[in-house]
Amino acid sequence: MALDPQLLEILACPEDKGPLLYFEDEDSLYNPRLKRRYAVRDDIPIMLIDEAETVDEAEHQRLLAKAEAEGIRPTFDPDDSGK
Repeated sequence: MALDPQLLEILACPEDKGPLLYFEDEDSLYNPRLKRRYAVRDDIPIMLIDEAETVDEAEHQRLLAKAEAEGIRPTFDPDDSGK
């Protein structure tokens, strides 16, 4: 089961407050700026900095390529100031 689209619209990285990429099939949310992945367990995002996984460069590139290939968009647009 996927995360609720309304929840995704407001989810941000707890460290840099920026948008995330949601990989539903991998049960994870990814912050490409910090190379940090947050797990989703039982449809609940685990948004704790201490529980996040920092990925290496190869995994970072894989995730970016997958997001591009599958059209995965960030959870929100940081340049959209409530428009």
